Amino acid sequence: MPTLDRVNDVFVLDLGGGENRFHPDWITSINTLLDEVDKANAPRALVTTATGKFFSNGLDLDWLSAHTDQSDYYVDAVQDLLARILTLPMVTVAALQGHAFAAGAMLSLAHDFRVIRADRGYWCLPEAEIGIPFTVGMSALIQARLGPQVAHEAMITARRYGGQDALTAGIVDRAEEEQAVRETAIGIAQIQSGKAGPTLGTVKARMYAPTVQALRLSDTRGPRDTASSHPHR
Repeated sequence: MPTLDRVNDVFVLDLGGGENRFHPDWITSINTLLDEVDKANAPRALVTTATGKFFSNGLDLDWLSAHTDQSDYYVDAVQDLLARILTLPMVTVAALQGHAFAAGAMLSLAHDFRVIRADRGYWCLPEAEIGIPFTVGMSALIQARLGPQVAHEAMITARRYGGQDALTAGIVDRAEEEQAVRETAIGIAQIQSGKAGPTLGTVKARMYAPTVQALRLSDTRGPRDTASSHPHR
């Protein structure tokens, strides 16, 4: 399960050591830890990383196939988490020490900056290949955070980007050796930690207002009350 540590002014959220799929309990755990980060005084920033082969392998399709009656709730919970991270009132950095696939790749895009391992691991949006369409909200997030040509290629072709390819495409901001990924991300976050606060939260909320609106609309039910949709509340 996810854990939270702190290095000076930087909170380090470790997603776990497995595939880190978006199981409902995993989502709840992350939201609980983010509540702790939200309550901390500035200066502060957030680095999200993981341990082992995967940053995150995306949605928990096994859970979803066994709970089809809860699919709306599940998609809402995933999209609420993406919207929450996108608009956190602090600088956020994703340290991609391993594979980031599907919703895991989208989770990385919800962060302000991304550092990837240069020599091993892939960043990929495989939905076209595995026959699962992007929701309207997920499409909006990807297109808001990537250049048009890169978003088109990533979404249409399901290309697997290695570290250097992801850097060249502008998907990530830095590509580092394995042992430097987390340290580099913490360094970026520490430099920006003094910017945390309501003003930065407002800047992000206004910058990504259409994306947040799309993420907080259910594809099947229309607008919903986001105050009651967070599974950890």
